[in-house]
Amino acid sequence: MSAVRRFLLLLALAVAAQAHVGSPDVYLDGKAGPYQLFVTIRPPVVIPGVAALEIRSETPGVREMRAVPMPMAGAGAKFAPLPDTLKASPQDPQFFTGSLWMMAYGSWQVRITVDGAQGEGILAVPVPSVALTTKKMQSGLAIGLSALGLFLAVGLVAMVGSGVREAKLVPGVASNASDARRGRIGTALAVIAVVAVLWAGNAWWSNDAGVYSQRVYKPLQMRAALEEGGVLTLKTIEPGWMQPTPGGLVRTLFVRHMDDLIPDHDHLMHLYVIRQPGLDVVYHLHPDLVGSGQFRLVLPSMPAGTYKLYADIVHADGFPETMVSSIGIPTMQGRALAGDDARGAAMPWQNASSSSTTFTLPDGYRMEWLRGSAALRAKQGIAFRFRLLTPDGSAPRDMALYMGMLGHAAFVKTDGTVFAHIHPSGSVSMAALMLTQQQTAKPAMAGMDMSGADNKSLPDEVMFPYGFPSPGRYRIFVQMKHGQTIETGIFDADVR
Repeated sequence: MSAVRRFLLLLALAVAAQAHVGSPDVYLDGKAGPYQLFVTIRPPVVIPGVAALEIRSETPGVREMRAVPMPMAGAGAKFAPLPDTLKASPQDPQFFTGSLWMMAYGSWQVRITVDGAQGEGILAVPVPSVALTTKKMQSGLAIGLSALGLFLAVGLVAMVGSGVREAKLVPGVASNASDARRGRIGTALAVIAVVAVLWAGNAWWSNDAGVYSQRVYKPLQMRAALEEGGVLTLKTIEPGWMQPTPGGLVRTLFVRHMDDLIPDHDHLMHLYVIRQPGLDVVYHLHPDLVGSGQFRLVLPSMPAGTYKLYADIVHADGFPETMVSSIGIPTMQGRALAGDDARGAAMPWQNASSSSTTFTLPDGYRMEWLRGSAALRAKQGIAFRFRLLTPDGSAPRDMALYMGMLGHAAFVKTDGTVFAHIHPSGSVSMAALMLTQQQTAKPAMAGMDMSGADNKSLPDEVMFPYGFPSPGRYRIFVQMKHGQTIETGIFDADVR
């Protein structure tokens, strides 16, 4: 790949990134009191804008659902506006849809209230609210408005010229040379006035569009460097998004800080290191914070190659971000994997079958994708289920939690335009979800409340709610733990 193509690809990733890369929709499987809900929220790409909601209740007896958007912090988190009532599907009374206005930037939540046969329940879903693009006018509408504007401008000039030339004439009397000269002067002045008005309007519009373009989300950038001794250093760089200006244009808007990171299931950063272009080697690592916006990690033993880096972080207000970089690594004789670090390997995706549902692990264990026969389609919320089996095909008796949950998964599009780190509760960050739980005082994480559970009672199956954002070829990295071993299953999918 040429340097220009690499640059364009990284630019596309930067534009598309928001919490995940190229995967803005929010998926959550959680409980609103006694009601199990599968929630899909499609945030707007411009702010203010309308978010679309799709909610399925796995628990029968739901009579009504209401939803309201609220900030994660501040006065708005305490004083919610009146919620909107969601519409039940005529074909499926347990499926509800609706839309909500997201009016401001920052870390927001959609608070869902459910009424039904088992009483009332509340579920709050974290939703990053940012503008991802600017809406362009449709070409047909632009042509029509341009033609209408030209007609009005020419008509105005013509009316002024004829009015100056003939307004004072007695009916039936033809204009003379002096009248014609006045008409030409009036026409010229009218042209100057119309052009000035159009220029001023265009300047105002361009300035307003420029101000808005500064509010379009720019993810934190990350610079990666490999130092002596196999030490990887990562430096975050603020690209200038939502910074206060001398004129105060964003004084009252969301402003991102660099030194306010909070742990997301025990780590300030989750780093996926994936070898390109085959996506055949993956590491899930956890660098340490050594300074404001600076991380450091001693790399494990690694094969040589060019690696794409995806780094997940969460700000104190629950706003998540994923930074992207890449680095070339020689054959590395580094440290052994320890703690929550994990590794996986498979054949390159170009040589792998997208129909395989079983992955054999190096120790003889197997991981199965309980896929079903339905075709995979983009923009569909799916419950992805995976199961871990011993070499003899039985369920492991020593299943363990991996960073407090039954598993982790990363969905990566092979062209690099999509990366999503998913948990059993969904695509939201655990840190943000815990903040919403503190506000609602309601357990929201399905399959996540494992307090008091011993290893013998843990299931050998894990579910991840997610929906592919676009058609194409994807590779799915799934991690589950038994005993002290973290297993990484690798699966491929063709999405229509």
